[in-house]
Amino acid sequence: MQLNNLKRKTKLKTSPRVGRGGKRGKTSGRGTKGQNARAGRKKRPEERDIIKKLPKIRGRGKNINTSIQVRAVAIPLVALEKLPAGVVTVRTLVANGIIKKTGERFPFVKILGAGNLSSALAIKGIEVSEGARKIILKAGGKVIK
Repeated sequence: MQLNNLKRKTKLKTSPRVGRGGKRGKTSGRGTKGQNARAGRKKRPEERDIIKKLPKIRGRGKNINTSIQVRAVAIPLVALEKLPAGVVTVRTLVANGIIKKTGERFPFVKILGAGNLSSALAIKGIEVSEGARKIILKAGGKVIK
């Protein structure tokens, strides 16, 4: 027995080859003239044209989707002077009108160390910069994660 004597047990599934004459006749199912009727046709996707028309944002790492990044609302320590001594959370900041609530969610907040603090505050669940942390601890307050 040789390889050319072997018989296949299953049938091959072949797609019909268009444009080779045969039973289709004339245009072989390709319609009439134009880009689609030619051999080796490749249509350029429309999305590419749209993308190429958009301007590039110059700079390193600028042409990425930044919509998913959470932007922090920066609050200076001077803004916390108005608050009474006690625990400061995002809810108390919204309640005292220091920040605004966006829709259903509370914003991501970070306290920055600009200014002085006279009252002892306990900051809970808010990001704090190193400079602000030193000022809060110096005033007798504490930072709770």
